[in-house]
Amino acid sequence: MTRIIEKHEIAALLQDVDVIGAMEEGFRAYSAGQVLVPPVAEMLFDDPPGEVHIKYGCITGDDVYAVKIASGFPGNTGRGLPTGNGIVLLFDRATGAVKAVFLDEGLLTDIRTAAAGALAGRYFAPRAVRRIGICGAGTQGRLQLEQLKQVTDCRDVLIYDHHRENSGRFQREMTQKGYRVAAVEAPAEMAAACNLIVTATPATVPLFRQGDIKPGTHITAVGSDTPRKNELAPALLAEADRIAVDSMEQARYRGEVYRAVKEGVLDASRVRELGYLAGHPGERRGHADEITVADLTGVAVQDIQIAKAVFSRIDT
Repeated sequence: MTRIIEKHEIAALLQDVDVIGAMEEGFRAYSAGQVLVPPVAEMLFDDPPGEVHIKYGCITGDDVYAVKIASGFPGNTGRGLPTGNGIVLLFDRATGAVKAVFLDEGLLTDIRTAAAGALAGRYFAPRAVRRIGICGAGTQGRLQLEQLKQVTDCRDVLIYDHHRENSGRFQREMTQKGYRVAAVEAPAEMAAACNLIVTATPATVPLFRQGDIKPGTHITAVGSDTPRKNELAPALLAEADRIAVDSMEQARYRGEVYRAVKEGVLDASRVRELGYLAGHPGERRGHADEITVADLTGVAVQDIQIAKAVFSRIDT
């Protein structure tokens, strides 16, 4: 029988899921070649602007496979609608029968993205985080900050958003959750004060450039999930000491590494996958002054892992 699981049920089930652990396990399988993950399918719209991503695949040995459709329509804000939406389908690997339909409205994508950001922070964040910087005051910015609770006990935060009213709303909401939040007018102000930064924006012009980032800083960039988005200047990646991606294959045609390699300022051989770093702790953050970057474009194995984890908790 096909189970139909709505957003509120998913949110309740997620409370018992080690999402960061599930992401690490999935990335290990991905980097070890133990997956079937075809290239991302997507549609990019101009009028009105929007995007739809289709990610799908399975992990070797699993008894299920997953298909995820996620969308983002920024103009929905003016319509009183959420900008993100989506659905995840879980199938029986042996028969193709539909086991579950997750009417998650993008929640699973949001949570698994934030969990991957926290995993990157676990590998690369400075031992002593002075202040956390969040670029992007939307849902993903909030979730990234909340998932980082499992990585650092720092609660001092700077927020930057292109729209000042969004920063104010973020400041009020996250202050109520126990953070000390101040808004800045420009990303450069954040770079001067923060040594753990997350970018979660749809920017097509870099937020940070070469020389902005201080030694000892880690940046996790999650916004550039299409070829035309760009949050970090290529020259910034060229000066980084360590760089990680979730998928080397996807980094060939989207994300920050894609841009830097395309412009000839970065050799792709310097880049490591998160799944590789899971098994090689010695290649994570080294000395305290290193600049590190994680470029996350989102991989289907994340959708598989979070859907499996939630499904396994139904009726348990």
